[in-house]
Amino acid sequence: MDTKRIESTLRQILEHFNFQVGGVKISEEESGMIRVDIESPEASRMIGWHGETLNAIQSVLKSIIRTAEKLEKAPFILLDVDGYRRMQEEKVCKIAEQKAEFVRKTGSRVALSPMSPYFRRVVHTHVANTPALSDLTTESVGEGEYRQIVLKLKNSKDRRSEELSPVIKQDDGLENLDI
Repeated sequence: MDTKRIESTLRQILEHFNFQVGGVKISEEESGMIRVDIESPEASRMIGWHGETLNAIQSVLKSIIRTAEKLEKAPFILLDVDGYRRMQEEKVCKIAEQKAEFVRKTGSRVALSPMSPYFRRVVHTHVANTPALSDLTTESVGEGEYRQIVLKLKNSKDRRSEELSPVIKQDDGLENLDI
């Protein structure tokens, strides 16, 4: 992927909307995701309400890059402004770890609040790659906006009838995820 094209296109989009931008750092992760870290004195304006502005900019950028590079599907580009997305990723992982303790104590399956595909992926990867969570497994259940992750013990029998309600609490900290 042409990182110079990504940066120049992003800067043009942000300039069009009069956003002030400091540095832009682009890195490609092992998963193939291209993370674009943006420094800006106007971070809150660029992020928007619950990340809507940032998501819109990200969507436009991905579409332009897809067309310019003649790709079959949109590239996996993630925009982050002043560490906003990283904080959300850490938050969702911490909540999964807290719910993991409940799963261990009760043996019950626990469903997290519905979340976007990106954050479900973050949780699946975190649980799979964290040695302290090696006794747990995850699965995505539901459809559309209501798709969520269920945490359960690896060696437990599938006891769906014993599963807690699809969403244990509305105040579990996941209601403000923005991707």
